[in-house]
Amino acid sequence: MRIFFTGGSGKAGRHVVPYLLEQGHKVVNADLVPLDHPDVQNLRVDLTDAGQVYSALRAWGGFEELDPGTGVPEYDAIVHFAAIPAILFRPDQETFRINTMSTYNVLEAASKYGIRKVIFASSETTYGVCFRDGVIQPQYIPVDEEHPTVPQDSYAMSKVVNEVTGRSFHERTGHDIYGLRINNVIEPHEYAQNFPAFLDNPGLRRRNIFAYIDARDLGQMVQRCLETDGLGYEVFNVANEDLSTAAKTSEIRRDFYEGVPVKKEMGENETFYSIDKAKKLLGFAPKHSWREVLDDPRA
Repeated sequence: MRIFFTGGSGKAGRHVVPYLLEQGHKVVNADLVPLDHPDVQNLRVDLTDAGQVYSALRAWGGFEELDPGTGVPEYDAIVHFAAIPAILFRPDQETFRINTMSTYNVLEAASKYGIRKVIFASSETTYGVCFRDGVIQPQYIPVDEEHPTVPQDSYAMSKVVNEVTGRSFHERTGHDIYGLRINNVIEPHEYAQNFPAFLDNPGLRRRNIFAYIDARDLGQMVQRCLETDGLGYEVFNVANEDLSTAAKTSEIRRDFYEGVPVKKEMGENETFYSIDKAKKLLGFAPKHSWREVLDDPRA
């Protein structure tokens, strides 16, 4: 596929883009900073400027595309990861403006150009736990896509708005628009760097609902979305299958989720951030874990 990938130079994108290249796709990275990869065409685009978005989606993706002499080829899909990645990077108003306007512009241009597959990055923060002022428990566990999304902060608000925008553009076009509620993205080197503290102190992972997603498995999730047509508008939780701590599921329930309703029986290391929907509808099957790198101190 010929893919327009926004934000390919970010923490998640710099792993997902190479994964997609390995699957044989042509990827153009639309970002404010380039991705250093020999097989990627970088295009500097301010996605909050609608004119730039429209122009970029009708541009050549490398000099080799000039050779056939048949004009600018069309994109088969858009993967939209570009965003201010959290609170505290920009003033709240700017975070909200940039994230919502860039997503609106991408979805509007996709609809008018007839690009029938858009995959966009939503967030675990939509559930209102991650950036909450104080401590709040989920309404039930494990947290699935039916859980209410009523956050306090500007970043998560922007992601909730983007989901509503995606649903509305699907209603307009009937195109496949899939939102990925991505949990805390972990790069391979971060297991040795960060996880010893997490294994020692599970409370450090409370705001992430004790979950994580390996950046390589996020690449697989995007590929599954590209391969799966006809779902219309859907949102999916994206996480690995196990906890990001050495504590067992029962211990986390006892220490952090006392009194919280349990929606289903859970395995001893099963994530509280349910990925059952992605497994069922997309065949998502995470392959990586911190256990490949670190010994489980509880084993």
